[in-house]
Amino acid sequence: MITRTVSKNPRTTRGDLVNDLQRAGTKVTKATISNTLRRQGLKSCSARRARLKFAREHLDDPEEDWENVIWSDETKIELFGKNSTRRVWRRKNAELHPKNTIPTVKHGGGNIMLWGCFSAKGPG
Repeated sequence: MITRTVSKNPRTTRGDLVNDLQRAGTKVTKATISNTLRRQGLKSCSARRARLKFAREHLDDPEEDWENVIWSDETKIELFGKNSTRRVWRRKNAELHPKNTIPTVKHGGGNIMLWGCFSAKGPG
């Protein structure tokens, strides 16, 4: 039941699994859940952000084209609550499967946004 649940929804937490099993009449610990999933070849990993479309579109671009690119990124630091990493249970080499990724959606709240960039000529 543990493996089946995690296969359907890799974002299931150990706490969710413990609660589901308790409702079914079986008492287990979080450590038992982890050990069971590890024996099935699964491990807890950070969910990846999927950016495959861009990578595939530019796979064969010549090196000179990249000298005209400015790379930028931003991060949000939440002032209230946790800015925690979500974890998923997955098998080896399955990190980019859609079930194992999280969408890159921004939402409001008390936070600070930071931005930076760099190019072939240096940081900005």
